Amino acid sequence: MPLLNEPVLTMLLCLLAYLAGSVLFALMVCRLWRLPDPRAQGSGNPGATNVYRTGGWPPALATLLLDGLKGWFPVWLAGLAGLSVFSQAMVALCAVTGHMIPVFFRFQGGKGVATALGGGLALAPLTTVIISTIWGLVMWRWRISALASIIALGCGPLIAAVLEPDTLPLFGLLALLIIVRHRNNLIRLAQGRESKF
Repeated sequence: MPLLNEPVLTMLLCLLAYLAGSVLFALMVCRLWRLPDPRAQGSGNPGATNVYRTGGWPPALATLLLDGLKGWFPVWLAGLAGLSVFSQAMVALCAVTGHMIPVFFRFQGGKGVATALGGGLALAPLTTVIISTIWGLVMWRWRISALASIIALGCGPLIAAVLEPDTLPLFGLLALLIIVRHRNNLIRLAQGRESKF
């Protein structure tokens, strides 16, 4: 039996994904651009939206790409290693969990949307592209990042069920995590107080 069989390799990649997810690139990007801490802006979320509020598009895009990459890369490695869809989905969830409750930042992280889309892109590209398109359309229409994230990721399980059914459990769990993580945004949306982009 090889030393790194699928369960062992899955656990190692899950740990790698969690640690990668725990790196909050929004803080690094803001330091590089000499911008204020994004956690002091808007929703207090260390993500691309708040980076945009302080520094505009270039640092926001850098944050978005880096947060997506830390979801994509561990799942890509898992696929390269020949792990099952289930194992790859676990790796993706660990990356998102790392962003939400990062060990390097006292377990106070972000919403995980970009990281979720990065992991999804590695495992289920067609589903993820459609989710991203929905996000873009909702964002274009209403200019509210939280609303776009909730609607887009909320549609994920249905899209996955039709197009890539093996990944339905992943997108179901991602939708649940993202919606729960946006609970305060949902309250503000209901009250008409959610900030626009």
